[in-house]
Amino acid sequence: MSIDTTTAAERDLLRALRYLWRVPLLLVHAVLAILLAGLVLSWSRDRVMRHGREPLPHRLIRLWSLGLMWIFGLRAVRVGQPLPDPVLFVANHTSWIDIELLHSQRAACFVAKAEIADWPLVGWLAASGGTIFHRRGSNYSLAAVMQVMVARLRAGRSVAVFPEGGSGYNGALRVFHARIFQAALDAEVPVQPVALRFARGGRRIVDAGFREDESFGANFLRLLGGPPMDVEVHFLPVVPPSHEGRRRMAEQARERIAAALLDQPA
Repeated sequence: MSIDTTTAAERDLLRALRYLWRVPLLLVHAVLAILLAGLVLSWSRDRVMRHGREPLPHRLIRLWSLGLMWIFGLRAVRVGQPLPDPVLFVANHTSWIDIELLHSQRAACFVAKAEIADWPLVGWLAASGGTIFHRRGSNYSLAAVMQVMVARLRAGRSVAVFPEGGSGYNGALRVFHARIFQAALDAEVPVQPVALRFARGGRRIVDAGFREDESFGANFLRLLGGPPMDVEVHFLPVVPPSHEGRRRMAEQARERIAAALLDQPA
């Protein structure tokens, strides 16, 4: 068994050095995001995949997301293949960066909490990328979101959701809300589970996501100064439409994601 002999002072020094070069790169990358949203997405946000080929805006979103992950010291590792658009992607949720992890592999319209729409700059960028905003706890909002999801899916766009209804912590996988799966049934598109897994040396790092009671800002800074990690994006087998209804579909999606998150024996 290997032993980490690095002292706390040395680890703190490395964190300071990472901030020294990552923060300027992050600022430049933010400017690129503004240019991408203003010059490309503003006039082509409704472009869809044709004959399995990604439109230019989708490729640019993927490249920008890959660049953001690189700045944070995250290396994307794809396992499996995403289905061609349109598809409903359902993924586990432990960190704010989960959206960019999936975007690095496939541009999709995400369903996100309505508060994000009011965040300076971030809200505008999210809206430019096709984000569908949902006010948690409001059945009226959920009904409206479902209508938009179905419309986007029928128009040829993929939609991505976190069916846990919010981010967990310490790697815990919560119960999936089944109602969201109705959008795929109504639009007659497949449901593909996606497992998002932080790892180093093949071992899962559950602490990379939110800690209990940790704020967005605290998690952002912790990841920005943290050591390099792999982020695995597992595209799993499709969940078939179930005669038992959407509840069984939610359970199957959760079971497949839970299995993919486990450390596999060498």
